[in-house]
Amino acid sequence: MSVNASMSASERINALLDDSSFVEVGAYITARSTDFNVSDIDTPKDGVITGYGLINGRLVFVYSQDRNVLAGSIGEMHAKKIAKLYDMAMKMGAPVIGLIDCAGLRLREATDALNAFGRLYLKQTLCSGVVPQITAILGTCGGGVAVIPSLTDFTFISEESGKLFVSSPNTLEGNYSEKLNTAAAGYISENTSLVDKVLKTDADVLAEIRTFIDFLPSNCDEEGFSDSEDDLNRTIPNLDSLKDDSRAVIGNIADDCLFYEVKEHFAPEMVTGFIRLNGFTTGVVANQVKDGGKSLTTAGTNKAAKFVSFCDSFNIPILTLTNTNGFAATVDEEKTVAVGAARLVQAFANATVPKVNIITGEGLGSAFTVMNSKSIGADIVYSWPNAKIGMMDAEMAAKIIYDEEISSSNDKAETLDEYKRQYEALQGSAVSAAKRGYVDDIIEPDATRKRVVAAFEMLSTKIEERPYKKHTSI
Repeated sequence: MSVNASMSASERINALLDDSSFVEVGAYITARSTDFNVSDIDTPKDGVITGYGLINGRLVFVYSQDRNVLAGSIGEMHAKKIAKLYDMAMKMGAPVIGLIDCAGLRLREATDALNAFGRLYLKQTLCSGVVPQITAILGTCGGGVAVIPSLTDFTFISEESGKLFVSSPNTLEGNYSEKLNTAAAGYISENTSLVDKVLKTDADVLAEIRTFIDFLPSNCDEEGFSDSEDDLNRTIPNLDSLKDDSRAVIGNIADDCLFYEVKEHFAPEMVTGFIRLNGFTTGVVANQVKDGGKSLTTAGTNKAAKFVSFCDSFNIPILTLTNTNGFAATVDEEKTVAVGAARLVQAFANATVPKVNIITGEGLGSAFTVMNSKSIGADIVYSWPNAKIGMMDAEMAAKIIYDEEISSSNDKAETLDEYKRQYEALQGSAVSAAKRGYVDDIIEPDATRKRVVAAFEMLSTKIEERPYKKHTSI
């Protein structure tokens, strides 16, 4: 079927699902309100098609808003249909996919529509962590509707038709769309954490979701798995030369060298995404030095924390690649980076799935601690031989500790270099960390894939309890 940006609500569903697999639910429901002469307006399906079908043979529930019926606006019965779909998805343990093309709140229904928004938000919140929720923005998604993708796990947006905003650009003081289009896909993906992928057309978005959903389990009681014939003992020559480009390292160690990155354009200094190891879906969090990731930022830590929490909710093991020397030091970062770091600590410490950390470059100071260190719950920590692990850079530490000795030396540079080497050997190397039990093994970079696969295989039966509580308060 030829598909483009003008696809109807039903055509979008057919493009998303396996051929002839869609079964509609609630086809005869229409608007109920009689205020403002709504009863005189034809509202087939009340502006949203709901039902279930298959993607690559797996059950999913889907709703698709129809912009041709009251501009796809959300009213009482519209929201009830979607809420019913969430109830079914939670009972059956299958993902929910929403195809958004909506003018927002249905003004004709006033408080009934407001209540409908709230009911939908409630269902999304109850569903969170039970089954995956995916949103595709294929038209307007504004006002209160913008909360819907924010409550889901992953959001895809069409560059040519998608608009995401709480307040439209023209309503922002001193702004207008031509000056700064804050609702555009490009702006949203680079400046907020709301979007995981930007695709050119609606058809591209729907095809991408079909690919992406294969990485995810259907619910919180399952595991993500896909057969792979990649050699489990495959070695990767010269992998250490890529230590500052974690994307390249991740791609090399993954089954079939396939890495599915999410939120690529937001906080690029922190990389998040999915790979398969021995067929099992694994979440990856990594510092991307190549894109400015030597220091942890607020945006990067928040991005990673949300991703780790998702993985833990759906039994997805977590691999981290650590290469950081501290926190970003700017006036703006000083306001928020401690809170971001705390959220990342909470996410890693609270996660009970298998967790493996590889220190590929530097692991210095508190920034190293929050990146899935053994002290906050990593099950296995490996280090490459040349990694630097410690409180701070060895040269800086030597200057502080041995300031008097260096100052009184006739050859300050040589004395500094000697104390630097001593400090690094005692407190700043992979070997010194391994001697203290903070690193489980020092591995050769080219053996990284097989060592990580073996670690996760050993951890596959892991059971770890946490103290009883309703939830964390962080």
